[in-house]
Amino acid sequence: MAATTIDNLPDVILSNICAAISDTRARNSLSLVNRKFHSLERATRTSITLRGNARYLHMIPICFRSVTDLDISNLSPWGHPLLTLPTPSDPLLLAHRLRQAFPLTTSLTIYCRIPLTLEILLPQWPGLRHVKLVRWHQRLQAPLGAEFIPLFEHCECLKSIDLSNFYFWTEDLPPVLRAYPEKSANLTCLNLLTTSFTEGFKAQEIREITAACPSLNKLLVACTFDPRYIGFVNDETLSAIATNCPKLTLLHLVDTSSLANERGDPDSDGFTAEDASVSREGLIQLFSGLPLLEELVLDVCKNVRDSGPVLEVLKSKCSSLKVLKLGQFHGVCLAIGWQLDGVSLCGGLESLSIKNCGDLSDMGLVAIGRGCRRLVKFELEGCKNVTVDGLRTMAALRRETLVEMKISCCKQLGAVASCKALDLVRDRIQKLHIDCVWDGLELTESSESKVRSFDLNELNDEDDELGLRKKRKFCLPEGGNWHLQIKENGVCCKTWKRLKCLSLWIEVGQLLTPLPIVGLDDCPVLEEIRIKMEGDSRGRQKPSDRAFGLSCLTRYPQLTKLRLEFGETIGYALTAPGGETDLTLWDRFFFNGIGNLRLNELDYWPAQDRDVNQRSLTLPASGLIAQCLTLRKLIIHGTAHEHFMMFFTRMPNVRDVQLREDYYPAPADDSTTEMREDSHRRFEDAMNRRRIAD
Repeated sequence: MAATTIDNLPDVILSNICAAISDTRARNSLSLVNRKFHSLERATRTSITLRGNARYLHMIPICFRSVTDLDISNLSPWGHPLLTLPTPSDPLLLAHRLRQAFPLTTSLTIYCRIPLTLEILLPQWPGLRHVKLVRWHQRLQAPLGAEFIPLFEHCECLKSIDLSNFYFWTEDLPPVLRAYPEKSANLTCLNLLTTSFTEGFKAQEIREITAACPSLNKLLVACTFDPRYIGFVNDETLSAIATNCPKLTLLHLVDTSSLANERGDPDSDGFTAEDASVSREGLIQLFSGLPLLEELVLDVCKNVRDSGPVLEVLKSKCSSLKVLKLGQFHGVCLAIGWQLDGVSLCGGLESLSIKNCGDLSDMGLVAIGRGCRRLVKFELEGCKNVTVDGLRTMAALRRETLVEMKISCCKQLGAVASCKALDLVRDRIQKLHIDCVWDGLELTESSESKVRSFDLNELNDEDDELGLRKKRKFCLPEGGNWHLQIKENGVCCKTWKRLKCLSLWIEVGQLLTPLPIVGLDDCPVLEEIRIKMEGDSRGRQKPSDRAFGLSCLTRYPQLTKLRLEFGETIGYALTAPGGETDLTLWDRFFFNGIGNLRLNELDYWPAQDRDVNQRSLTLPASGLIAQCLTLRKLIIHGTAHEHFMMFFTRMPNVRDVQLREDYYPAPADDSTTEMREDSHRRFEDAMNRRRIAD
């Protein structure tokens, strides 16, 4: 009897297996097995991102006819008007060619530098339901709303608009929504978290937008809660949102000062000079009007005091809430005695983020650990009073569910303390962020407080309902901090068995080499590391060490993806004053040793010179990156000289290299010494002439 193989499975099951594979290279390999697998892979491929030069119409793939989600925002030359590039034929031919290759497209992502791009492309797919616009260049001089009119003119089935990476004026959108009331009323998702905003949408504009779109179930808005600004968000605005859009399941209201995503001051007490004009009554009215809410983000950046009772109302009014992020909310969990209060009563939460809470204590964390029993993701940022004992107790209480942690800008939780706090859940965590603040490197794991303990199971019967039936002990050190011991385990786990993604923040001038010492030495499945560097290199002495420390990452055998976000590092891109170090020398320091890593993908944001709005790849950086011989994909989020880019044509395995100026404001005109359109063409032609082994 012949052996049964995977080919004997019904086509329906094989289709489901193919559809469940998300990795692009794995899908490409699957399509090469045989003709049957090839046809199944093509039939189940529903999403694709096109790269390459828009001039080469013959290279547009025509075998992915089942694609419904099409991303053409990264066609090169990146950022140039797509349909005005010099081509040997009619510019309209590209639009028709795309329609023929992807006839079922219902979701489109496109870099829209000029309105003409939308006028030509959108009619090709009248069934579009989702459109994401991308633009980092400055807005052209045009009448208000002119850039959005094609969306409502040509997309009869439009349901979702994403403008999170599209620079525009806030005054552009409300008039267009009013001019097309029927199509506006059909919108279900509106993403207006535009990162390039300085002030965001005014309160009146938010009221007009929500009134025009009553069917919204997802709304994300960048705004301002600062009462010193005209059009700040207040109780009236919150009430209008709840009244106009009662079907919301996702609501993000984020102050624009938080969009920069810069690290705060760890010495701050968490309180700002001004309070937000958001009262308890306003928040309760918002929660009461949105009973279907599942995800809520309120990053206010101004004080919202005594918020605990309001969050208790949130639990009763929004029973389906699973994701909650609070910024500048105080009193979220007072934890007086053993009674649960505030956010700890939101037992259905799967993700919780607490940012800049001035009075959150260790006891508050313990209460959250006891009450939020389904917590999968927890983020703690800017909470000065939290210590390693409180976080360790909370993490241990949620050991069975917790897989993602972020610990940032907490004065008492540097790298050593953060890893120590997670020693009981190291084998559970899959994604982790910590700050590379190397305080306490001299501490050893054996340095424990002298504690006196008592049995948690005897304290409160509520915990039986929360699933805390295991034999646990709470221990109160003589200093008054909390600690947890679990009798079943006894020994803390040394290996991060499931950690796949590690995110790090580090200040410019600091070394990465202590990373393994703090407790991150054994990560057998770590695949991706993200390093964000901030600070001003001007005025700093030239680094005495030869290298930043990327070589220490060689201890992670599965590491293939590296993300270097140095865009918030400031320095001299051109000639530095006497005695100063320019970014060329800093880049030699940063990248020394990167050739020792076996990377497949590298995303790099160069440091910037704000005085001239320049973020450029330097000669040392390009030369050292070119030594990474295993690299297959390289994305540089900045500018570069053509002869620097030619270093990458000598790399044997690199398949995809691109420059993206995806920061605001992107340079409007190329200088004479940096990559122009002809430079892009010459570089891409040189890349395409190479022979690649696989």
